[in-house]
Amino acid sequence: MASRAEQLRSLGQSVWLDFIRRGHLESGEFDELVRARGVVGVTSNPTIFQQAIASSTDYDAAIESGIARGLEPAALFDALTIEDIQMACDRLRGVFAATGGLDGRASIEVNPNLAGDTAATIDEGRRLHRAVQRSNVMVKVPATAAGLPAITALIADGICVNVTLIFSLARYAQVMDAYLAGLERRAATGQPLDAVVSVASFFVSRVDTKIDAALEVLASAPGGGARRAEIDSYRGKAAIANARLAYERFESVFGSPRFAALRAKGARVQRPLWASTSTKNPAYPDTMYVDELIGPDTVNTMPPQTLAAFNDHGTVAVTIRRELEAAHALFRRLPELGVPIDDKIAELEAEGVAAFSKSYNALIAALESKHRDMASRR
Repeated sequence: MASRAEQLRSLGQSVWLDFIRRGHLESGEFDELVRARGVVGVTSNPTIFQQAIASSTDYDAAIESGIARGLEPAALFDALTIEDIQMACDRLRGVFAATGGLDGRASIEVNPNLAGDTAATIDEGRRLHRAVQRSNVMVKVPATAAGLPAITALIADGICVNVTLIFSLARYAQVMDAYLAGLERRAATGQPLDAVVSVASFFVSRVDTKIDAALEVLASAPGGGARRAEIDSYRGKAAIANARLAYERFESVFGSPRFAALRAKGARVQRPLWASTSTKNPAYPDTMYVDELIGPDTVNTMPPQTLAAFNDHGTVAVTIRRELEAAHALFRRLPELGVPIDDKIAELEAEGVAAFSKSYNALIAALESKHRDMASRR
């Protein structure tokens, strides 16, 4: 019998793994997830690589070899991550062919320290695309103000882009516009559009973490006790509501005459990808950010524990359009109560960039330490 994650394909949703590690790729564990557990893609980010490289022995031989070749820490990190992405792309080649390039993708992220520099992000995106040398690679670009024109430029180049760190509806609208602008620029030069595949990584669970904290402050404020029942009823609701409203906008934009003109030239929709789908609050069901966001033309990228939980007891049904009016009502009501939901969600972008930069810098520091240790032994 097909796993629950495999069954999602019939509903239009693809499952990508939000995890990468060399030992996992080399041991056959990843291949098994692709063969029998519904995984049809993989995503990475600086935090995932920092945890993989710094907290395992999988990379020790490669690190020593790179240092012996004279690679400095930044170049060594680059080499390690590119090798992992190449391996993942190769293992997903069959899926890539079977889905016409829609899935079978592996994503590699530009240096998060470049998130505020458009030109450097474009250069880095092009460099990573050339370095991986796989047609099924995606370059991850953050949806910062500086990242938006970089998305347009890379899409116009024909580079497949995974737009990451999207939290707010306002930013998501700009991301879709940046994608369409890139397609239009490419079409204007007579270039084909059918091989350009993009996803928009819309982050989920961190929204509940942020809004639940604001709700707790509200409940603790003078007069908050009298509204405690109503305030408590909104806990754990903002993230799913936010994602459903994003999907509503997705359907509007990609059902528009603007996209119809591009579709006629071979363009594909930019699928929403639900990211950060593991629950951070143990009081919430462990599959809630999967169960409640299933629908056509979507991707859910899950860490291994969430994938295992969903395959064990998740619900397979189209749910993305449920309770849409309640989602709109929530976004109207919370500001009335004193929770500036749009502003709070917008804060998450800077926090996400900072978290990825911290992970990247921590890993570079760890590689510098290994470099010094090895040099001292010579």
